[in-house]
Amino acid sequence: MIVNSLSLCYHNKLILAPMVRVGTLPMRLLALDYGADIVYCEELIDLKMLQCKRVVNEVLSTVDFVAPDDRVVFRTCEREQSRVIFQMGTSDAERALAVARLVENDVAGIDVNMGCPKEYSTKGGMGAALLSDPDKIEKILSTLVKGTRRPVTCKIRILPSLEDTLSLVKRIERTGIAAIAVHGRKREERPQHPVSCEAIKAIAETLSIPVIANGGSHDHIQEYLDIEDFRQATAASSVMVARAAMWNPSIFLKEGLRPLEEVMKKYIRYAVQYDNHYTNTKYCLCQMLREQLESPQGKLLHAAQSSQEICEAFGLGAFYEETARELDTRRAELLARTPEAVEEPAEDTSGIIKMAVKFDRAYSPQVTPKMCLLEWCRREKLAQPVYETVQRPLDRLFCSVVTVAEQKYQSTLWDKSKKLAEQAAAIVCLRSQGLPEGRLGEESPSLHKRKREAPDQDPEGPRVQESAVPGELCKKPFVALGSGKDSPLEGW
Repeated sequence: MIVNSLSLCYHNKLILAPMVRVGTLPMRLLALDYGADIVYCEELIDLKMLQCKRVVNEVLSTVDFVAPDDRVVFRTCEREQSRVIFQMGTSDAERALAVARLVENDVAGIDVNMGCPKEYSTKGGMGAALLSDPDKIEKILSTLVKGTRRPVTCKIRILPSLEDTLSLVKRIERTGIAAIAVHGRKREERPQHPVSCEAIKAIAETLSIPVIANGGSHDHIQEYLDIEDFRQATAASSVMVARAAMWNPSIFLKEGLRPLEEVMKKYIRYAVQYDNHYTNTKYCLCQMLREQLESPQGKLLHAAQSSQEICEAFGLGAFYEETARELDTRRAELLARTPEAVEEPAEDTSGIIKMAVKFDRAYSPQVTPKMCLLEWCRREKLAQPVYETVQRPLDRLFCSVVTVAEQKYQSTLWDKSKKLAEQAAAIVCLRSQGLPEGRLGEESPSLHKRKREAPDQDPEGPRVQESAVPGELCKKPFVALGSGKDSPLEGW
């Protein structure tokens, strides 16, 4: 048996709840700034995490858990290491332990989600589905308590009867977990249903371990002082806040809520500094704006298609440019210290036509260089262009070589996505042939105008939506936000 080497106190704490798409690094750091004692990451599925490799990101000073498709599934940093709880979705004890051991050196605690009622969680036997299988709950938690060096907790919902709920939580307590978070609603209930303070209170009075009360946003918690009132009403040791913190993370500030625009700008700064994918940044900001989405500010946010455009919408354009320069300088310094990392792609480069070009805003989003090149090859009855792309391990940048009519073309500038690197290679080919390359104002009469696409989308490839990719590898369309009952958040 492994003895837990880090003691995390769960008494009298203000806690940011786990929330899907919301509990990423910028939001967690912001909550800590405003007074949260403990922050949970969003629920991350065990199978997905087990595909990841741990990467130390020296440019951002973070630790990244990166999937095989190069998406950053979980990113953390030293500042939150002693206060971040890793929440996993799992239905298997051995997988749960493998994930815990993968992340335990970078987090303060391990939590198992046993309360999410959404189908994406329950269909795999995870989340609230575990509530109907106490034997599996016991096995997962016991395995984690015995096998990991960090304190283990779980988050549940209440069962249809109080008697069954109390029986379950007593069995959970016997596994040796450090604390239990209780969402005071049943599996089928949603935010519009009242939270049962009485059920949470009965649990708190039954157990000897700390009980964390959850589910009080809106009805009970609208400002800082309400958090303590909710704690007293539930007799809980601590309070976990979800929606109220999502709407304005300064809910944790004892001096009172800060103006929303100030909070949003602070969030944006963290998002840029830690290279948060712009679609995730945009989603979180939309949750904060809520009924103001139709305001001039909301419309600017709606239209933004990159982190830079989000910054410009909030008057932070200069901050974005300065931060981008700083990150570029760090990359250059790291590369200078490890010259072997800047080698060209591992192939015979003789005969490759090279130019220092990038695919940027000078190019039309309707007619991209790859589209121009493909159309030209078709007219000339040539085989379709073939792209070969490599990624540099140190800074995770990409370089692509395109082959057209047995001639290879390559940009000498490395880019932050595979798609951008391919567009740059296409530019080199087109420019060397004196062909139109899709620059703004350039006539391309032979090409049909296509529906607007973001500059780094691949019009020749399948329409695959990517999320949480390092850098900005895709441009997702804006998704209108639904009502609270359809919210994807786990921490209702």
